[in-house]
Amino acid sequence: MIVSIVTFSLPKRWTVEEAAKVLRSTAPMYLGKAGLVRKHYFLAEGGVRAGGIYLWKSKADAEACYTEEWKAMVTEKYGVAPYILYADVPVSVDNVLNTIET
Repeated sequence: MIVSIVTFSLPKRWTVEEAAKVLRSTAPMYLGKAGLVRKHYFLAEGGVRAGGIYLWKSKADAEACYTEEWKAMVTEKYGVAPYILYADVPVSVDNVLNTIET
């Protein structure tokens, strides 16, 4: 598995309530997304940075999501292009399922 962290600086500071409203509007597009295990939206740095933390089955699955069309949609919606960081996940702890995966 891999994690991708997508971040973008916001043109104006958001409250958590503003972020939830905007981010919720894109959440349905990720339901059933091939290879996506989980996605967490986040708001950071006092509301000036936002993004998503994705857990993917493979990097190929992540790259299939992050197309030029997807990047254009993010840029249009948030006013800035996203930055994508990929990281391998050698061990994962799940306290809901009480499991450790390697």
